[in-house]
Amino acid sequence: MLTVAALLIGSNWLVFLWAVANRQVVASSLGYFLTPLVNILLGLVVLKERLNRLEWLSVLLALAAMTNEIIAIGGLPWVSLFLAGTFGTYGLVRKQLPVDAVSGLWLETLVMLPVCALYAFYQAGNGHAVFTGHDLSTSWLLIGAGALTALPLLAFAAAAQRLDLATVGMLMYINPTLQFVTAIWLFGEPMRAEQLLSFGLIWLGLLVYSWSAWGKYRRPDCIDSR
Repeated sequence: MLTVAALLIGSNWLVFLWAVANRQVVASSLGYFLTPLVNILLGLVVLKERLNRLEWLSVLLALAAMTNEIIAIGGLPWVSLFLAGTFGTYGLVRKQLPVDAVSGLWLETLVMLPVCALYAFYQAGNGHAVFTGHDLSTSWLLIGAGALTALPLLAFAAAAQRLDLATVGMLMYINPTLQFVTAIWLFGEPMRAEQLLSFGLIWLGLLVYSWSAWGKYRRPDCIDSR
């Protein structure tokens, strides 16, 4: 199961990095918009999780936002579908693994190490030295990117073991929001009015879901109407 998790997250990283390098940040953001819905669906179907009325309302708002985004774009890029499918399934696998976050990520990285090493040697044989030939700032950026990748994955794995998969999915809408801001303000990708509507619906859904979660926290012994 850890090997499956490693392959899922490794392929997800690869396609995400390809998307960023090829100016497909909006497509990758759309993929991570889809991921929470995949998480919620897997939680309902596989783990038999249940949602109360407010939580269903928040999911419907997110679904409306996603539908609006797909209509605005005119379809679903393969990048979006791949990112949503792999990361959504990764969340399901990690939730069912009785391994703590640090040990799990260490083992997943260890599984991917031989594949990455073979690719690095292949690139070196073709005149592209992966680990050398960079200036100092680039080397530090590569090292920093590894740390920035590991920290949220550790938090995600820890949250997946403690929270419902649906809750983890709704919280993941923070990620594509930040990606959207990056695409607009740093990479200069165009912003559409439809995207603003999508974000408004999503954050309204998050507000409703958070209100429901706070109610459960305040009254853990109450029985919600399902």
